[in-house]
Amino acid sequence: MTARILINGDLVETGLKQAVINPSTGGPITEVCVAQAREIEMALASARQAFDKGPWPGLSLKERKTCLLKIAQGILEKAGELADLETLNTGKPIKESTFMDIPSSAETFKHFAGHLEEYLEEETLNIQSQVSTAKSRLVREPRGVVVLIVPWNYPLLIASWKMAQALAAGNTVILKPSSLTPLTALELGKIILDAGIPAGVVNILNGSGEVLGEKLCTDSRVDMVSFTGSNEVGKKIISYCAASAKKLVMELGGKSAGIVLEDADLESAVNGSLCSIFLNQGQMCTAMSRIFVQEGIFDKFVADFTDKAKRLKLGEGSDFQTQMGPLISEAQRKRVLSYVEKAKKDGAKLLCGGKVPDEAGLKKGFFFEPAVFTEIKPQAVIFREEIFGPVAIINKFFGFEEAVELANSTEFGLAACIWTKDPVKAKDLAGRLNAGTVWVNTYGMFFNELPYGGFKQSGFGKELGREGFLEYTRLKNVLEDASGEARPIVNYWYGF
Repeated sequence: MTARILINGDLVETGLKQAVINPSTGGPITEVCVAQAREIEMALASARQAFDKGPWPGLSLKERKTCLLKIAQGILEKAGELADLETLNTGKPIKESTFMDIPSSAETFKHFAGHLEEYLEEETLNIQSQVSTAKSRLVREPRGVVVLIVPWNYPLLIASWKMAQALAAGNTVILKPSSLTPLTALELGKIILDAGIPAGVVNILNGSGEVLGEKLCTDSRVDMVSFTGSNEVGKKIISYCAASAKKLVMELGGKSAGIVLEDADLESAVNGSLCSIFLNQGQMCTAMSRIFVQEGIFDKFVADFTDKAKRLKLGEGSDFQTQMGPLISEAQRKRVLSYVEKAKKDGAKLLCGGKVPDEAGLKKGFFFEPAVFTEIKPQAVIFREEIFGPVAIINKFFGFEEAVELANSTEFGLAACIWTKDPVKAKDLAGRLNAGTVWVNTYGMFFNELPYGGFKQSGFGKELGREGFLEYTRLKNVLEDASGEARPIVNYWYGF
């Protein structure tokens, strides 16, 4: 059946359809309705109406919490179906969808439902100055209509991050999933309908980013945009939003660094580093695509890492034996291949992979052998630009200062990894790395309790944690005179 979009509490059929492709086979999965000007206007009007005149912003926190918990439960009840669909649409291994993406999505709604009272608690301040006394209430309110734009690498999980926070804060939303991977987002829409969320509070539009992005972000009825995606698109979003000065949360690209000190547990560092670049086929903004290893263990690290990279099992995501699925599209595979060729021209040494596999069973999909490079010059294109694919570069460093300089020598500042048994060195190094998240002796641990977001060209604003939740609110200062019979000086300023 054709997947329909969600507008104002209804699943809407549109005149325009698009095929959604299975990257493991290159063939179509289904058709999805595409939003055009009429549907975009309907979604904007319904979200605005639902916020300004609907019941959602005024619901008690208890009622809002109940709705969010119903969404979480709905995700869990459909967990198997959602995991299969996510793998079918993205190509990622089914064990990642089953054990990471789907349960984490449900847990996000549960977390923000359970922390509403804490995060929205009013703060009262008593102010005493030489001329007056006052009492202030600092009140957190929803921002209004929030547009959520999510990428294709974690379609349901990132949509859940953003939507759980936005809804918990009392906003109405328009979710725009990637047109490459809209299927689980549209299934989430059905779960939301079943949870009894009022009409217009959640709208989900599928379609071209060029068309929907500009129309949604320039519209004055939208109060906030939360975007996760590439720097190129992110800069366009910023320019669109400048027309009406909206609140923005931007989670953009990365060129993250893993630093392996010679006192690290070698096996853990190798295995963790493999995960940090090859998980989800390297299609992660936090991918540790630059791995810097101290000279004393460099040769052993490279040998072990390369040996294990060669043995990673490629295959269809639906196979539980698969460790790496296909890239998301043929266009993405061509992009990754172009970076491999640029690296070779820049003099980098290719140790393994970096090509399309020739196995018969992988011919139809967008598969790509994980690549490992060494001897990369810092000025090389592959060292500086985000690839968004399974391409690791491993360079040697000699001293602590060099490691810091290499890690920070990028315009991005999203994440970093440190591998060492020395907690003092770890603390010192973490404090000097220009990255929003630093993992020590691990990779990719995200917790709903903790904020996530980068520095420099990796964007601004936070997701998750109290800090991320508060991005979706506005802060109001309600100030009351508390001087009593003395009365504030402003009452007599003009002497009447």
